[in-house]
Amino acid sequence: MNGNGQSGFGRGSLAGKTVLIVNTAGANDPLHSKKFFIKKIKSFGVKVLVLSQEANSFQPYVDYCLTANTTDYLEALTALDNFFKDKPELKLDGAITFLEDDVLLTAKIVDKYKLVGTPYKVASRTRNKYLLREFCAANNLPVVKFLALKHHRDLEEVIKTFRFPLVVKPAYGASSAFVMKVNNEEELRESYSYIKREISPKIESALADGLEVFVEEYIDGDEVDLDILVQNGKIKFCAISDNAKTKEPFFIETVRTTPSNLPPKNQAELVAMADETLEKLGILNGCVHFEAKSTLAGPMPIEINLRLGGDEVYPSIKGAWRVDLVENLLKIACGIYIPKFNFPNGPYEYLAAETFSSAYSGIIVNLEIDADLKRWPFVKEFAFEKKIGDSVLSPPDGYEYLGWILVSGLNALDASDNLRQVEKVINYEVAKFHPASFIGKTSRRSPFAASMINVDLLKGRSKIEKIRRMTISNQRNLHIGIAGNLYEESGADQETVVEQDLTVIGRDIAKTLQARGYKISFFDFNDLPKAFNDLKNSDVDLVFNVCERVNNSSLLEPHVAAIFDMLQIPYTGSNPFTLGLCIDKIRVKKLLSYHKIPTPEWDYVYSLDDDIREDLRYPLIVKPANTDNSIGITNDSVVRNKAELARQLEKVIKEIGRPALIEEYIDGDEYDVPIIGSEEDDLRILPLARSIFDALPSDLWHIYPFEAKYTESEAYKKIVVQRPPKNIGKKLETLLGEIALDTYNILDCHDYGRVEIRVDKHNNPYVLELNPNPSIDAEGTTVASAEVIGMDYGDFLEEIIRLAIKRYKDNPPYYHLQPNIL
Repeated sequence: MNGNGQSGFGRGSLAGKTVLIVNTAGANDPLHSKKFFIKKIKSFGVKVLVLSQEANSFQPYVDYCLTANTTDYLEALTALDNFFKDKPELKLDGAITFLEDDVLLTAKIVDKYKLVGTPYKVASRTRNKYLLREFCAANNLPVVKFLALKHHRDLEEVIKTFRFPLVVKPAYGASSAFVMKVNNEEELRESYSYIKREISPKIESALADGLEVFVEEYIDGDEVDLDILVQNGKIKFCAISDNAKTKEPFFIETVRTTPSNLPPKNQAELVAMADETLEKLGILNGCVHFEAKSTLAGPMPIEINLRLGGDEVYPSIKGAWRVDLVENLLKIACGIYIPKFNFPNGPYEYLAAETFSSAYSGIIVNLEIDADLKRWPFVKEFAFEKKIGDSVLSPPDGYEYLGWILVSGLNALDASDNLRQVEKVINYEVAKFHPASFIGKTSRRSPFAASMINVDLLKGRSKIEKIRRMTISNQRNLHIGIAGNLYEESGADQETVVEQDLTVIGRDIAKTLQARGYKISFFDFNDLPKAFNDLKNSDVDLVFNVCERVNNSSLLEPHVAAIFDMLQIPYTGSNPFTLGLCIDKIRVKKLLSYHKIPTPEWDYVYSLDDDIREDLRYPLIVKPANTDNSIGITNDSVVRNKAELARQLEKVIKEIGRPALIEEYIDGDEYDVPIIGSEEDDLRILPLARSIFDALPSDLWHIYPFEAKYTESEAYKKIVVQRPPKNIGKKLETLLGEIALDTYNILDCHDYGRVEIRVDKHNNPYVLELNPNPSIDAEGTTVASAEVIGMDYGDFLEEIIRLAIKRYKDNPPYYHLQPNIL
């Protein structure tokens, strides 16, 4: 409908038109996608082409998707050229945008294809708020005193010649980002330093057009929005809305009411000022969101946005005046004449909108909204983009709103009363980030004296805070990332066999957790750059870390956990220090020996020239000192004399290229002691597994070589595994558990791990090693021990998640990076 009461006016005239929508953000961006507008445009029978950095995300809603970097005008224009060369049957009828970021590119497209719209020359001096003020000053339009701030010395002129209060703001930008009111000289200096230091398109994407800053005298008056349709230089429609006083010093939006309650004389002056300003600027066609103030000295322009206003603007205008800004914008862009709108009987209804924000940055820990709110008769629109556990960045850390609501009323007072009613059923609590995450923030002398915390850092901390504050009952609402390795089958060598095992682990976990209702994302660290970028940009709450290779090396496994810590993403399992320590068997042996943990007598060599202890008793076993998965361990690894020792050292050091660990061979049963937990109150020893080697052929040593773990060797199938062990004395079982717990704690293992212990013929235990992140595929030994106590695979995985959550909940951030042994 249009404002003249003509339903469906012009629908046929739009049908078949081809319109380009320039939209930098993706279709799934909750704040900027304008997905609703695009669907509406399609309903008019328009062919829609989207030009976006994430064009494919619009695929379900549009006819054509064109991907290009919209901040690179040459790339974007070239992509358009190539598109139309490939589709000569298409004729571009119009180009529009809904984002401030894309105003200038849209103007360039208007020029290039000779479309109806605002030329680039006009758009560039309007988009730049400083240039707009220069234009106003030169063309007898109202403007306050202003000055470009290019250096700290410019502040001295401001202090001498301007009257406080002042407003410091970027020449480009949107959503009041980096716009700050200052009341004195000290605040001026601090705010300027703060803005110049922190201003970035990462905080506000509209700043990609430029980072210039200027200052102007504060305008005291009633702030309004004028939403205007202008065609052929004539205003065809203008709606004035009142903005309640913003939260200063950062000008945070609060309440907007439509239509304006200003006296008719003031409204007429505002329209006349806007009309004159648009005419002099040369803004002849389009939908304009004009921000101004009504002051005692008359109307004053603040900024002019050459696009439709955001969020509540469209529905409030549609509700109050029955004018569809999107439909009429399309007609203007396509050169279809629209009549002037008249409303002799006044508005159809009165509307009030409120924008929700937080007074400080933090995390949403409580959110209560009446489930039937959208069905209340006077609630027109409601959008709450945040949910429990989400971070909220408030100035000076960032510029995020939580959502907004639009209500109607029979008159302005009725709309205001209705707004107060809905406020009572929208309750949210934002908790400041944990103090340990914010060293130095609490001593800020003024709102902008301290540097802005890096936004990525702050958002990362929010993930840790979410885990710290969540209840276990909400565990299945988590978005779980799985960090692992995926391989294609491509051979039967040792590495390939291990790779297939690693692939199975990740897939087993993903399949099982997904079946239990978790949202799952997989991050394949065989492609490190992609895994890192995907993680950095993801919204995963916690990562299940089962990655064992980076760049085809197990030595880089610890660095994966370090990546999680740097990105501040909570994860399961041990920290980088423990993972790095345990892969180095030589350092582990030194540490166990220092703490008097029983372990076979040992030595190590890095080269064939190194001396070896003479008191070691044969037989000995020679192992690569920093490989996992038994790689490099064969039946020949056990040696009986110096000649065999020399041969095996040659193999490990020369052929495999690793240092060698030499231990006295312990003949006896081997016990796996699986442990879960991290703290004294949650540590548990799962049922032990006992391997008995007595039935092996006489030519095989009683060990687990690679062949026993990863092949179908008939000989090694004779190893008997008891889970739990049979006929084992309670004293020995207790001793094994206590030694394993000491090892687990000394090496600072988290959430789960497995200690391997040899017991000789006299029941003497010897710790062989600790695996801090043992294999936990559905058929793995650790999982099998959990099943003995009635914990199936899914239960086991969920228990690991629960333990990780508890570890983050009970301790301050980065506590897990402080090893027990330090």
